[in-house]
Amino acid sequence: MTKLELTQSGPDLAAALVDIPSVSGTEEKIANKVEAALSAYAHLKVFRHGNTVVARTDLGRDERVVLAGHLDTVPLNDNLPARRADGLIHGLGACDMKGGVAVGLRLAATLAEPNRDITYVFYDCEEVEAERNGLYLLSRSNPELLEGVFAVVMEPSNGVVEAGCQGTMRVEVTTRGERAHSARSWMGKNAIHAAREILARLTAYEPRRVPIDGLEYREGLNAVGISGGVAGNVVPDLCMVTVNYRFAPSRSEAEAEAHLREVFDGFEVQVTDSAPGGLPGLGRPAAAAFLAVVGGEPQPKFGWTDVARFTLLGVPAVNYGPGDPLLAHKQEEFVPEAEIEQCEQRLRTWLTA
Repeated sequence: MTKLELTQSGPDLAAALVDIPSVSGTEEKIANKVEAALSAYAHLKVFRHGNTVVARTDLGRDERVVLAGHLDTVPLNDNLPARRADGLIHGLGACDMKGGVAVGLRLAATLAEPNRDITYVFYDCEEVEAERNGLYLLSRSNPELLEGVFAVVMEPSNGVVEAGCQGTMRVEVTTRGERAHSARSWMGKNAIHAAREILARLTAYEPRRVPIDGLEYREGLNAVGISGGVAGNVVPDLCMVTVNYRFAPSRSEAEAEAHLREVFDGFEVQVTDSAPGGLPGLGRPAAAAFLAVVGGEPQPKFGWTDVARFTLLGVPAVNYGPGDPLLAHKQEEFVPEAEIEQCEQRLRTWLTA
């Protein structure tokens, strides 16, 4: 097995990682290489859980922080091997998120005496269903390995701090009627027509803007699907409106569900998907020190990421990594070499100053 060299430059390491195919569910090869490379360093204790690799310093520091990144990618789209041109690394996973993984691996290898103890987590199956997510599985089997005062998930963020994340909940709001021949519609009750009240409530809804740690999280409540109908000559007896709610991380899943049941009072409401938000915790000393080094204005994260899994463990977290998140999953995705180097230098300063 060709060794993964962690002391080469960040861009070189990122390109080498891109060249190791690791579509979700096939991460064994890259996890083996990461585990072998990290195990060579005496200052790290390395653990393996499936295809998730954890490396930790154990120096007795007053604080422990976590740096995390996923090893998997979406399926191949004629975008391997890596290609480098004009200061950019092109290729599957370059942006999402092997540029960030390269930063984490370089720091793990070269920071033998950090000012805080550090846990590095390189996990599998982030791009697929939640029950396969390596970080989720680790939080269930060994939550102690994810403990810390602050966590950085190295998702692409254009090198800007995106703090916390929104929670998300999807519900089906149902109306019921009575079937009848459409030529004698008065003999039935049209369930699709009854859904107009659901749509009216959504149209009139005023989403909240919630300040947390100096950031403004904007909520959203939207119909994302509607289904109903039996045949071209039948008055339908069932209609279902699928609604997605993006809520501020200060609201729990139970509170989000209660709110939706209040909004759609009088209708059947069934939760079909739910994930909590992630609190930013920017007031924590470790977070304040991180922001002081990284600079710029932190932004709220609009969307859901694995920072929420840390919130469930009581660990505030932010997204911070090289690459434009708008390029994630695109065939032409790339990561700027300069952003890889900048992210590494800023994190290194935070962890050594």
